[in-house]
Amino acid sequence: MTMPEKSAGAEVLRPHAEDAFAHELKALAAADDRTRPVRWKLSPWAVATYLLGGELPDGTVITPKYVGPRRIVEVAVTTLATDRALLLLGVPGTAKTWVSEHLAAAVSGDSTLLVQGTAGTPEEAMRYGWNYARLLAHGPSREALVPSPVMRAMTEGLTARVEELTRIPADVQDTLITVLSEKTLPIPELGQEAQAVRGFNLIATANDRDRGVNELSSALRRRFNTVVLPLPATADAEVDIVARRVDQMGRALDLPPAPEGLDEIRRVVTVFRELRGGITDDGRTKVKSPSGTLSTAEAISVVTNGLALAAHFGDGVLRASDVAAGILGAVVRDPAADTLVWQEYLEAVVRERDGWKDFYRACREVTV
Repeated sequence: MTMPEKSAGAEVLRPHAEDAFAHELKALAAADDRTRPVRWKLSPWAVATYLLGGELPDGTVITPKYVGPRRIVEVAVTTLATDRALLLLGVPGTAKTWVSEHLAAAVSGDSTLLVQGTAGTPEEAMRYGWNYARLLAHGPSREALVPSPVMRAMTEGLTARVEELTRIPADVQDTLITVLSEKTLPIPELGQEAQAVRGFNLIATANDRDRGVNELSSALRRRFNTVVLPLPATADAEVDIVARRVDQMGRALDLPPAPEGLDEIRRVVTVFRELRGGITDDGRTKVKSPSGTLSTAEAISVVTNGLALAAHFGDGVLRASDVAAGILGAVVRDPAADTLVWQEYLEAVVRERDGWKDFYRACREVTV
């Protein structure tokens, strides 16, 4: 069964970055008069501007894709301009995948050369497979070979992406060592090799919680320049990130805007930050942390689901009752331990906080 071709007017649930932000990339390319590495669509300066946002001389506004320290983005972009691979490391929900996708879109104009790491990722996903009909009919040949996304990126001078690298079995991970060190991919069945052309590089992501799942070998880790993506430094920064992403996702899902929802977003972010950090924002009360990560990505999910509830079953205004169940689901991952943590937080912190009575009542109603 063949996949249908993508048409320009097709409505997809989640467009690739190069499609969703095509107008920004086109405007940046037109305004970009700086040196571009071979096969790059934009200069390193323009790639950083695409990630961090800004305004071009013609008035085009480039929306920020990543809210965080500028130097982190500059180091990541500079790494890709060398022949050293990039490893984006951080706790779950720090936008590693999001940054990876947008970097590939800005550098190569194609973010789809992706290997999704799982415990079952086979070696063929990193190297190549075979068209068995051709193989049986004509024997081993380049025509019978099915290139992996990594192999395609090598031969076409593009950026490949490997998500959740530490979830991939160690022996499969290590197939990247020759690719990243020698810039070649041996094809022993044909007595040949695929050599990387200029422009090729690779972005991998891994999260701190996966240490010990499939730890990277020292040989492989040395092939990467590691950039750690931190959690948002301030509550205001995290609120801004959540509000931007919820707005983008809401438009994609045809949800009405929630102009009065910023207060609820701030409350969700406050709850997540306090439980994540083990202390209230004012530094006066220590609280227990649940077993979950309570990441920015989870806050975005909670608010987006709340916005859908408000749109379809309410008056369109995001309220505490719309986000309460989502917060409970995010916090209570281990019913035996997390339920007690959540109840103590509600009674000791939320109940006593000025202006949070409606939030307290809504959370109590869904907490069993």
